[in-house]
Amino acid sequence: MDYITDFVVKEKYQYLSGFGSYHSSEAFQGAIPQVNNSPQKPPFGLRTERLSGTSFTAPRSKSLQTWMYRVSSSLSHSEFVPYGDAPLVPSHMSPNGYMWPSLPVEEGQDWTQQKLLARNGDPANKRGTAIWIFSVTKNMQPQTVFSSLDGDSLIIVQAGAIDVQTELGKFLVRQNEIAVIPRGLRYRVTLASPHVRGYVCELFQGHWDLPELGPIGSTGLANVRDFQIPVACFDGTVDGDVARGNDAEWTILSRMNGQLWSCSQDHTPFDIVGWHGTYYPFKYDLARYCVMGNVKFDEHDPSLYAVLSATTGDDAGASAVDFLVILPRWQVSNAFWLPYYHRNTHSEFYGPIINNQDPEFPPNQGLDFRPFAAGLHGMMTTHGAAEEDFHKARNADLEPTMLQNDGISIFLLETEKPLFLSQWAAEAAVKNSGTKPRAKM
Repeated sequence: MDYITDFVVKEKYQYLSGFGSYHSSEAFQGAIPQVNNSPQKPPFGLRTERLSGTSFTAPRSKSLQTWMYRVSSSLSHSEFVPYGDAPLVPSHMSPNGYMWPSLPVEEGQDWTQQKLLARNGDPANKRGTAIWIFSVTKNMQPQTVFSSLDGDSLIIVQAGAIDVQTELGKFLVRQNEIAVIPRGLRYRVTLASPHVRGYVCELFQGHWDLPELGPIGSTGLANVRDFQIPVACFDGTVDGDVARGNDAEWTILSRMNGQLWSCSQDHTPFDIVGWHGTYYPFKYDLARYCVMGNVKFDEHDPSLYAVLSATTGDDAGASAVDFLVILPRWQVSNAFWLPYYHRNTHSEFYGPIINNQDPEFPPNQGLDFRPFAAGLHGMMTTHGAAEEDFHKARNADLEPTMLQNDGISIFLLETEKPLFLSQWAAEAAVKNSGTKPRAKM
């Protein structure tokens, strides 16, 4: 079993390491002023700008703020105007389980043409989450960037790879990797493979964090050291002691309350020469997840598959949404290896991730989501193994077994509020009886 994915798309960028750490990065030495965050004259003729992900009075341990030193202020732009039609607010909900064997996808889509599949809460009230899907076959338009003003975006690549240039640096996101881009940060997406498809979970409230470990101790699950943060990458040159951006006309597309808005500016958004703080994008290789489990008897709760969690702040242990992943691992306990039948206080959205890196692996072929697109179990709706799988597992020999080693992992988004489906998603779905795909949980 590999501890690090041997990606078919090889890494080409450098990274900082450590989830939630205070990081500092310079595209060239001396760009960040010492001690004084906002001096009268920053080095190289730069301007100070701050990106705040929490209130200024947030507890020190929860404060998310980053200082940036750039050539031109992002204040300078035209008026924002609506761009295209706003998606209808999802309104379809029932206690049925749903399955999407496939999703309607189109040729010639770029990153900005994501489709809203489901939502709960309201971005205007900073409560809840939204699930978008993407199937991309072309780069974003030249000199165009995107941002979400609604929430932090968890990017889950099902197959393929994208190259992401953010204001704070560049990184790749490949199948079997996830990434988070914080609310308000501008970025550009180009293809690092012929096509890429996947999901975006947009978090309206709070921010993604690591689950607490409790009696597990100091290591296990997703470890702090394995998260990667891009380093500063300056789109410009230095002429003596003055930094100059590679300026041109740029289009800014921002999503607010589900609607895209557009403005223009006459300078590059990527003119940040240095930054330091706690509010930044990051990515994570899912193969690095340290799976925990029962080694004597019984089956643990699915919370032991949680990679990231976003708490509501309302109740101890309550979460707005959890991101879980069912990975290759050994099953050694003297217990039934399929998940028990259960009803959950959360709604559970799930889908496949291709962890096999062979470009010829069948689910990698084509635009459509394969081997299936997604499924949804509603809150307090019973779900579990199909009858055929149940009997097979009941009669299997109990011995150490490698599970989920068929090239496909399963992710789950568990959210405390019921999910409303968009009209197209409701029409594309097939009602099911709550049976799970053959994820060996």
